[in-house]
Amino acid sequence: MSARLLVNGEPSTTVSAFDRGLSYGDGLFETIRFVRGVAPLWERHMARLHEGCLRLRQPLPDEETLLREAGRVIDGTEHAVVRITLTRGVGERGYAPPPARAPTRIVAGFDAPVMSGDAYAAGLRVRWCETQLAAQPLLAGLKHLNRLEQVLARAEWSDPAIGEGLLRDLDGRLISGTMTNLFAVLGGVLVTPALDRCGVAGVARAEVLTHQPEAQVRDMHPAELANASELFLSSSVRGILPVQAVGDTVYVPGPVTRALQRHWCGLGFPMEQA
Repeated sequence: MSARLLVNGEPSTTVSAFDRGLSYGDGLFETIRFVRGVAPLWERHMARLHEGCLRLRQPLPDEETLLREAGRVIDGTEHAVVRITLTRGVGERGYAPPPARAPTRIVAGFDAPVMSGDAYAAGLRVRWCETQLAAQPLLAGLKHLNRLEQVLARAEWSDPAIGEGLLRDLDGRLISGTMTNLFAVLGGVLVTPALDRCGVAGVARAEVLTHQPEAQVRDMHPAELANASELFLSSSVRGILPVQAVGDTVYVPGPVTRALQRHWCGLGFPMEQA
C-alpha cells in the first residue's frame, strides 16, 4: 500500500510513540472519497468530525487546512481516498487527558479501491459475523480510532467471494456491516438500524436518509431480513451496493436500490472505477 502523508502539515510517515491515538485509540478519523479533486460528501464528513470532536472534547479542526492538505496528498490522482486522523496528541502515561491541547493531525491520500461493475449490478454476497458490538452510547455513531470489534469481525472470513459481514449487538439487534451501513425495504418501507447504542453512523447513510426522508430508523432484528424485498449497503467510499445474498437467502436489486445508485452518480461519484 502506498500513500502520501502529512503529519501536522509536514511530509512524514511517523508519529510519537507517546501519541494518545496509538496508546489509547484517543481520536477520530474520516475516510473521504475524492473524484477529480472534489469530495461530494465533504460537508457531511466535516459535520461528523466536528460532532466527534465535541463529544470527545478535542479541539475542532480547521476545515480549510484539512481541505488544503487533502488536496496536497491526492494531487494528480483522479480517483482517491483521503484518510484524516485526529488524535488528542502526545501525553504522559495514564488516561487523564493532557492539560495542554496539542492534537496530532494526519492526512493520507490513497488510490481509491477498484470495484467491479458486478458489485453494483448484481450485488455482494454477505455473511453473518459471530463478533458482536458492545453498547456504549457515549461513542455510538462516531468514527473513533478503536476499531477492534470490526477487526475481529473481518478476521472471521477469508473467502474472496464474501464481500461484507453483518454485525449484531450483544442483545442480538442488527447494527451494520463491518465497514458499511445496511438498509432494507420491508413492506415497501426503507428501514435502517438505529445506531444510538453502538455502530458508526456513516455519511453515505446520512445522504440516503436525507434523500429518502420517509425512511425509518429503528431497532432491527436479523429475522426481519428474510422478509426484505431489497437489501443494500452504503459506504462513502464504495457507494450503494446491492446485497445479492445473506447466507442462503437471495435478493434481487430493486427500484429503491437502483434509484439511490442513480442519486449517487448524480452527486458526482462513479458507479465503478475505470
